Amino acid sequence: MKNINFPVFFSDVQQRIHQINPVKYANTRNFINGSVSYLSPYISRGIISTKDIFQQVLTSGYSVKQSEKFIQELTWRDYWQQVWIAKENDINFDLKNKQLKVSNTAISKSIVEANTGIKAIDTAIINFYENGYMHNHLRMYIASLACNVAQSHWRIPAKWMYYHLLDADWASNALSWQWVAGTNSNKKYFANQNNINKYCFTKQTNTFLDVSYDDFQNLQIPKELLETDACLLNTPLPDKTAIKIDAKRPTYIYNFYNLDPLWDQEILANRILLLEPSHFNQYPISLNSMNFMLEFCKYNIDTIQIYVGEFTDFILDHAPNDVNFKEHPLNSHYSGNSFPRDFIFDVKGYYPSFFSYWKKCKKELIF
Repeated sequence: MKNINFPVFFSDVQQRIHQINPVKYANTRNFINGSVSYLSPYISRGIISTKDIFQQVLTSGYSVKQSEKFIQELTWRDYWQQVWIAKENDINFDLKNKQLKVSNTAISKSIVEANTGIKAIDTAIINFYENGYMHNHLRMYIASLACNVAQSHWRIPAKWMYYHLLDADWASNALSWQWVAGTNSNKKYFANQNNINKYCFTKQTNTFLDVSYDDFQNLQIPKELLETDACLLNTPLPDKTAIKIDAKRPTYIYNFYNLDPLWDQEILANRILLLEPSHFNQYPISLNSMNFMLEFCKYNIDTIQIYVGEFTDFILDHAPNDVNFKEHPLNSHYSGNSFPRDFIFDVKGYYPSFFSYWKKCKKELIF
């Protein structure tokens, strides 16, 4: 499994967009060495949008038909965002169904320590801690292991994964975990050892997952997963430092979900990266994730200053003129001018399943 690099220069991000091959993606995406884009950290941080990528793929000469699977996977991200917008804080709880067979509200210690005995999963977790990325199939395997085999409620394991992800997006993460756990889907997702071996190129046998799918219904929690960890997570916020605001200029607020380096870049403005302790207390992130955000801002957003504190405190401290920000479910307490985010399609509102949402979206595509 290769070590994935995520550069912090915007020019490198743009180059990565140009290298997308949606045909190879469709044919190989489920394998851990598949031709995936490695753009998810930049989408999640609001550096680029799904619409940016969609438009670039089509202008690169690929037809909608050739790109359909890739477009559909991009649309999953937009779909999770639309669910978050519609359901707001409800996504923090079992959304459609109560999670069944829950024996703890923690996470298996062996998952945290990369010591489950499933080689592909343990290797993936070790790499995950180092580079902040995990292939989507492996995320599903781990979620199934944590929720459906170890019988942990999904929320703490989902927060553990979110904490370490460079592409941390609470909607995509939490709702995907709920999909696996059966609280946001019609049934739980399971993966046995044969499935893992196929897509991770391992040949492991005689593990607690080396069973048929019928056996999962009566499978007891394996001894390897019994010990749990409360998984207390803390965000390493930078120290608060003094900033200066030019009252004659508008103020643009950036945050963990908006680091768009092109946002009205021609305007002379106060540009502030707002790091609210209340936000990171509820949704903690790792040092890797914090550094990725700070490094990107340093190299790509001229004159940006960091304010560690709440939005209301920033307003009281500096009385900024003409405050601007990009809309997001976690920005409802902001005041000022709200800019819309870019989505691929004009379809808005809550749809109970992705495919009901996708059916509406496809009507906007020209094949």
